[in-house]
Amino acid sequence: MKKEFHHIGLPTDESHPGEYFVEDTKVWVTDPRKHPYKVEYLRFEAESPVKGPVRDLPHVAYRVDDIHEAIRGEQVILEPFQPSPNFTVAFILKDGAVVEYMHFEKESDLPWR
Repeated sequence: MKKEFHHIGLPTDESHPGEYFVEDTKVWVTDPRKHPYKVEYLRFEAESPVKGPVRDLPHVAYRVDDIHEAIRGEQVILEPFQPSPNFTVAFILKDGAVVEYMHFEKESDLPWR
């Protein structure tokens, strides 16, 4: 299975320009494609259902061909969900690190424009 580095995600309490709100998880995110080091900032609302490592720790994200194959046999900490149409993500805990797997047809399918 192909895995391609996409970004690193950093939880923050500060607002950043160009944030996009993800309703399902109640989190504000930035577009890592617009950051020189491919950083995505995540600012969680108090009522966000996301708890634990995904909310508390940085993560590394990879684009994958098959998200279900990518998480098979892994310690899944956030089951696959669609933050926007044609875009699915899931989070695992691997060797103490948070890893995000992303599946989308093309970069333009991402909600950040």
